[in-house]
Amino acid sequence: MASTPTIPSRTETIRAWKEQGGAIAAVLPIHHPRALLRAFGLLPVEVWGPPRVDPAPGAAHLQPYVCSIVGNALSFLLRDGLEVADVILVPHACDSLQGLGSLLLDFVRPRQPVFPLYIPRGRRESDLQFLADECRALYDKLAAATGRTPSEAELMESIRREEEADGLLAELYRRRRTLPLTDLAFYRLARAREYLPAEEFAALLRAVLDTPPTDPSAGLPILLSGIVPEPMGLLDAITQMGGVVVADDLACCGRRLYPPGTSTAPFRRMAERILNAPPDPTRGSPIAERLRHLMGMARETGARGVVFYDVKFCEPELFDLPLLRRRLQEAGLPSVHIEVDLNDPLSGQILTRVEAFLEMVAHQTPEEGHR
Repeated sequence: MASTPTIPSRTETIRAWKEQGGAIAAVLPIHHPRALLRAFGLLPVEVWGPPRVDPAPGAAHLQPYVCSIVGNALSFLLRDGLEVADVILVPHACDSLQGLGSLLLDFVRPRQPVFPLYIPRGRRESDLQFLADECRALYDKLAAATGRTPSEAELMESIRREEEADGLLAELYRRRRTLPLTDLAFYRLARAREYLPAEEFAALLRAVLDTPPTDPSAGLPILLSGIVPEPMGLLDAITQMGGVVVADDLACCGRRLYPPGTSTAPFRRMAERILNAPPDPTRGSPIAERLRHLMGMARETGARGVVFYDVKFCEPELFDLPLLRRRLQEAGLPSVHIEVDLNDPLSGQILTRVEAFLEMVAHQTPEEGHR
């Protein structure tokens, strides 16, 4: 297996973008219209925490049961970690993120303009129209903040650029077992989507996809679900335990394999792409829909178990898990649930639980597997 291809860091990418005269949008999880930001010359750089940040500054403003993604983001901002950003976008992925948006608008005001983005909790026509209107409203706010007014043609060109990058990411996922990448290398590459410009990310993926295929990676096939695989050392640990991640339902990765849109109206097309993504509890997807999605991935990839790897206090995840895990177990697909704080190292207790789960799955007879 090869190591990760050379990927520019966030810092390098931001510096290069700024040197070209571009601006930066710091974007909180999970779903946002990348194409809209790029049309205004803003490079979206996502803020998933970040990990290993002193939580004390944010803790002074938040309840103790708020997840570390939100707590770390606020602490990072208060310690000037987002000074490089020109705007801050806070999608309403959950109550904690909505609360953070309110704090930044009304109480802990940064120097940058803060824009909330409300994501509907359904996929009806009314939801599609609502999100299209949200994108249109965000356009107006960005126009006022930047003095730019991208044309409809410029918006569509930006959308096509993002769709091309996402199409290559989907192809990377389809061919992951025959690519010369370890699990850790695969996710470092996939997560570069969080900050690289679409065209740079696409070029990186083309180089990887052009490499000759290898024999399918060996190991006990598992499916990884949850929010974000931090610490990333978890992936190497799974490999060392004899496992291989063959698919994922991660909020930072697999739930954002956005399909191409179909509408010729830019704002509607942006909304289509987000709402037609894989099921996601932060978008209100029914548990039955998530169950079908997970079971479908397991059948396609041969996954024999699911590791739910969640950030502590993630309410959208926790609401689904009891019934979802029970239904998976009834269908013959065992799972384990692990909660982490982004500031904690990968503990021996977590590693022991993952290893015990893999050993249990490995000894499961074929008749006991998923049906």
